[in-house]
Amino acid sequence: MKNLMEEEGLPYGKRSMTYNSRLAQELSKWSDSQPDGQRIHAGLYRAYFVEGKNIGEIEELLHITEKAELPVEEAREVLEKRRLREAVDLDWGKARQMGVTGVPTFAAGQYMVVGAQPYDVLEQLVQSAQKNS
Repeated sequence: MKNLMEEEGLPYGKRSMTYNSRLAQELSKWSDSQPDGQRIHAGLYRAYFVEGKNIGEIEELLHITEKAELPVEEAREVLEKRRLREAVDLDWGKARQMGVTGVPTFAAGQYMVVGAQPYDVLEQLVQSAQKNS
């Protein structure tokens, strides 16, 4: 993974732990409803893959939310009350129905590739989907 990230010029730190990302997924789902909510994604990536932070902890997620300049107290309520638990469960169910077996999964048309992929693989995915649409 580190080599792929370096090839693409993306930062990637040394990780010694894997953390449960479920709450981060719920936070991400919430951020989709916020103006400029997409900013949370870069923060989550950096925290987990570059800095090795535990994105399963609410306080860490709130710190990321604050850095993304999103409403921290609203995010706290979403996380503590697990308001988007069912919505994420539905997303997981849809992913299973589609045959998703890992993350990231890139889908275009009837084609999918799983895992971090070089640009040319993603380009081929899109081209294959365009040819068969």
